[in-house]
Amino acid sequence: MATATELETPTPVPGQEHPVRRRFADRDGVLAWVFLLPSVVYIIALVALPFGLAIAFSLSDVTAGDPSFDWVGFRNFSRAFDDPVFWRSLGNTLVFTGVSMVLIVVLGKVLANILIADFKGKWVVRFLVLLPWTTPVALSSISWLWLLDSIYSPIDWLLRLVGVLGPNENMYWLGQPNLAIGSVIAVHVWRLTPLAAVIMIAGLVAIPRDIDEAAKVDGAGYWRRMFEITIPMVLPVVAVAALFGAIFTFTDAAVVRVLTRGGPNDSTQVLASWAFYRGIEGGDVAQGAAVALFLFPLLLAAAVAILRVVRRIEVR
Repeated sequence: MATATELETPTPVPGQEHPVRRRFADRDGVLAWVFLLPSVVYIIALVALPFGLAIAFSLSDVTAGDPSFDWVGFRNFSRAFDDPVFWRSLGNTLVFTGVSMVLIVVLGKVLANILIADFKGKWVVRFLVLLPWTTPVALSSISWLWLLDSIYSPIDWLLRLVGVLGPNENMYWLGQPNLAIGSVIAVHVWRLTPLAAVIMIAGLVAIPRDIDEAAKVDGAGYWRRMFEITIPMVLPVVAVAALFGAIFTFTDAAVVRVLTRGGPNDSTQVLASWAFYRGIEGGDVAQGAAVALFLFPLLLAAAVAILRVVRRIEVR
């Protein structure tokens, strides 16, 4: 026997259901484009447009004194190939990036292992370690400019104190080509090692503790666990840290500009700084754009190579 509630409730007739009106927050397709739009606008405004403008300038004769656009084809690239400073800058860029990337990965791994250990004041140490990365590059480079000063360097004072240098002897860190190159690399490594360490900490924490504990039970020592368990499992994260280190080192001109301005005798010049000096300070905007464009294929090749390595590691 039907109840009173069943008698009062009308039975829906098939085909006459009223469509439910979807709210804006329920439309996944629309929300996806809404959230994606700011990123697209940002990339177009700050990446695509400047990149297209650099290509246009590199094919013209635009200068600071004559901004009119006249097509010259690949003449600016030919002039770059004939410039010995360009080749020196290219070599320095590759050397700085390669050496810095190796040191950043190695020291970042060591630092990450230290920071994941349990000890008193760990959070204070982590904060201090991150300071080089969070400090603006110009400000930190100015600090290093004082530390490496030819006369008042505290590093020289410490070396004289321990007897490595004579009473009136100075190292001239930024005045000799080899020492200047080493100083620039050291500052890059000092700045980017904390970033690599933070990235690697995420990889180390993600390793299941059961695997490490099982290896300990089987009698595996620290170094065997390191090379057979830890390093293979964090290799994708290490590759990401290496990629970030390569990008930031390859495209950085602030450290060279503040410390050496490319000297002595252009021995520390890199592509980014040389493009700035030719295009902005030298007024030859077209030539500076042509030099800067050489950064793109080199960095793209490095990024593709590193990402392919990561993909092969993940497939295994």
